[in-house]
Amino acid sequence: MVKHYEFFVMTNDEYDTAYIGDIVKEYVKESGVKNGIVSVITAHTSCGILVTEPLDCILSDLKDLLTEFIPEDAEYSHAHFLHTYGRTSANSYGHLRSIFTGNHTLVSLVDGSLAMGAAQEIVFMEFDGPQQRKVYVDIIGE
Repeated sequence: MVKHYEFFVMTNDEYDTAYIGDIVKEYVKESGVKNGIVSVITAHTSCGILVTEPLDCILSDLKDLLTEFIPEDAEYSHAHFLHTYGRTSANSYGHLRSIFTGNHTLVSLVDGSLAMGAAQEIVFMEFDGPQQRKVYVDIIGE
């Protein structure tokens, strides 16, 4: 069985985070699937999805690391006129941060529950906001 869901995250700042695990858990419950895989992926290339401990200090440290590792004012090849878009790209760092964090996660589903540790949470990360972002959840199993 495959169940597909979509939802939106409205971000409030250029860099923003949101805990989305509870939304995913509700879809798992609604799906009726007991064992399988849950895929959570964003439809965008300048935001990320990852699993980490739900502590604001970890997300703050990650923001500092990403800012140091991928600064906003570096001279990126991507930051030039793009003929395919008809404009200059101003969000190169957002794309690179998304590549660094990844734009998806997979979680095993066992006996109707996400197989995650007690100190794990699914986190959505915005790198080019504020924007409305689409997230897909696919639950595959039996």
